[in-house]
Amino acid sequence: MACGDTDSLGDLHDRYVGLLLATAIRILGNRREAEDLVHDVLMEVWQKCADYDPGRGSVRTWLLVRLRSRALDRCRRAGRFRVETLEDRDLDDLGQAGGDEPGQRLDHDRVRRALLELPSAQRQVLELAYFDGLSATEIAERLAVPVGTVKSRTAAGLAKLRAALHAEDGGDR
Repeated sequence: MACGDTDSLGDLHDRYVGLLLATAIRILGNRREAEDLVHDVLMEVWQKCADYDPGRGSVRTWLLVRLRSRALDRCRRAGRFRVETLEDRDLDDLGQAGGDEPGQRLDHDRVRRALLELPSAQRQVLELAYFDGLSATEIAERLAVPVGTVKSRTAAGLAKLRAALHAEDGGDR
């Protein structure tokens, strides 16, 4: 793509559009807006493909970070965020949407199981931080709890997720 090969953009589109669209729909809550966002992100990637640094992560990660950032910007500009629980979200779309690694579907299932095992207070702060892009202060305001409580719940939730995923791996990671 950096050399202007449009076929490369087509290949990138075919490989990642499902994943990007599913993620955008989850964040924005509207398919039309999500499709527009995916188009905009892919055009941005085409224009700025030279910015990609393989040393910082996979193409999949680079795309998702760009998409998530742009989606959260749109939500902030519109002054809206939805509050959903993990049960409301359709994370299964991600497992079917392609990506870099063959075991990706299994990874999504593992993460989903691990998240569902967390106490609801810990899961809620992680969801608000990841899916809605809220800071600890914003989460504290939204939940009417002290910032320290949000930070404690986040740290405990992440530690439990890490431990659960590590245990599932048989301690290999």
